[in-house]
Amino acid sequence: MEVAQPRSVPQSELERLIQEFLEYLEVERDVSPLTVRNYAHYLRRLSLWMKSSGRGKLSEVNQESVRQYRVYLSRIQTEPYAAKSSVGQAISKKTQGYHVIALRSFLKYLIKTDRSVLSPEKIDLPKGEAHSLKFLNGEQVDRLLNSPTLSTDIGKRDRAILEVLFSTGLRVSELVSLDRDKVDLDRREFGIIGKGRRQRVVFLSKRAADWIGEYLKARSDNYQPLFIRHKGKIDASTSDEEVRLTVRSVQRLIKKYAQKVKIPVDVTPHVLRHSFATDLLMAGADLRSVQEMLGHKNVSTTQIYTHITNKQLRDVHEAFHGRGGK
Repeated sequence: MEVAQPRSVPQSELERLIQEFLEYLEVERDVSPLTVRNYAHYLRRLSLWMKSSGRGKLSEVNQESVRQYRVYLSRIQTEPYAAKSSVGQAISKKTQGYHVIALRSFLKYLIKTDRSVLSPEKIDLPKGEAHSLKFLNGEQVDRLLNSPTLSTDIGKRDRAILEVLFSTGLRVSELVSLDRDKVDLDRREFGIIGKGRRQRVVFLSKRAADWIGEYLKARSDNYQPLFIRHKGKIDASTSDEEVRLTVRSVQRLIKKYAQKVKIPVDVTPHVLRHSFATDLLMAGADLRSVQEMLGHKNVSTTQIYTHITNKQLRDVHEAFHGRGGK
């Protein structure tokens, strides 16, 4: 008896083109798997909404449908956290912006491949929510760096991690991707491929290089990742990627040490990145150099730091604020 095979659901024109776009990102643009995954998520939400509203053709992606879609994004609720509440949270303005960026990129690709579509320039990005820039002052940085207990391998590892983050301004994803054979401790530098697949050279302070050296001397394994976990099952069958420290682990350990020394800021790896940038600018580094060290594509991204590191404004305030007191 022949077994009936499940029939595949035919893709709409829009779904087919989204898949084509994702393959283009992966193969021709060589973007990171994380970026492809995120774009797939954002554009799948678009295609599902279009299908639910009886649309599936590319020609139906017009200004009116995009307007309705953005209203939908502003009103939908994310999945609730079961342990906390039965009610989800609205999608943030920032996340709504990511959906729009993905749509605009998709439309640009379609124009590039000679499809007749809505111009991406007709779709405005939402204004982002204002956030205060968090960074640590010198005394707080010193307390945080000195917080790990150095009598254990984990303590030596964590001290090296904190030193490297503050010394380099690395993103946490860049930090955990480091392999020990790629980091030149003698020259105190290494190359990295960061966000947007952009390459840059990263420089280590002498103290950071010394602490990496101390940590590596304490290790007796042959694993390639620079920073590894030291808990849980590890045996001869454990691969490099299974032992590599994760982004989440680094986030947790930084939070743990910040709480240990009672720093009144929610310290994350990105707060250390902000602290690195502000420290450079306050010491007189030029904006373009800091842009290169952070791996920012545009200098406008780096300019978020200038309003808190502008020495001229500080001097004007000191000289002319008559009620400030002498």
